[in-house]
This record gives sequence, C-alpha cells and structure tokens, in this order.
Amino acid sequence: MKRPTIVVCAIITIDNKILVVQRNNTMTLPLKWEFPGGKIEPNETEEGCITREIKEELNIEITLLKKLESSIYKYPTITIELIPFLANYEKGTINLKEHIQYKLLKKEELSSLDWAEADLPIVKELQQL
Repeated sequence: MKRPTIVVCAIITIDNKILVVQRNNTMTLPLKWEFPGGKIEPNETEEGCITREIKEELNIEITLLKKLESSIYKYPTITIELIPFLANYEKGTINLKEHIQYKLLKKEELSSLDWAEADLPIVKELQQL
C-alpha cells in the first residue's frame, strides 16, 4: 500500500478565535474550508514545514504550542495523513496567497462551515478541548 501524503496544518489562535481559510475554486476540494498548512517537502521537519507554509500562504508568523493527534483520510485520488499543530499568532498582516477568504471564529462556530473532510476530526476534537 502506498504511504499517505503527509500534510501539516495549524490551528492558529488570534484574540481567542481560530483562523480558518477557504480554498479557491481551482484547488482540489474547491471552496471547502480548512486549517491552513501544506505538504511536507523532502528533508523538512513537520515544525519547519508548518511555519514555512503559514509564512508563504498567509504572510504571518506563528509560535507552535502543541502537536495534536494526526488523522488519516482517504480521498478518491489521494490518501493524506493530516498532522495538526496548535499555534499562536505572533506577528504580520494576513495576506492570502492561495485561499479566497479567511475567518476568525470561536470554536463553537467552526461546525457551521463546509469543511474539507480530512479537517473534520480536528474540528470535532477542538470542540471538546
């Protein structure tokens, strides 16, 4: 069996709210909501990848707090292992490079969005924290 693609994402807290982003219509899973992040490049650590991806995609800097339980999700064309990190916003102005919009939501508001399936277990876990 092929190994899953490793993807990291950040649950970024800004002013006691969680930053979420919406995929654009040319990406796979168009217009779905997700926690920002991306695929690990060769010889890159999970921590190095998530801080790089957040800087590239959102133009902000974060501090990683804790790694959460990863989840494996099989989409029709790809299987991913999604590794979430809790993080705090440090500095920078949000400037979306790939996504069409972002929201800052309280944890109890997260379930109102149309999420990418792999992110759903994280949404559920956050609501129990």
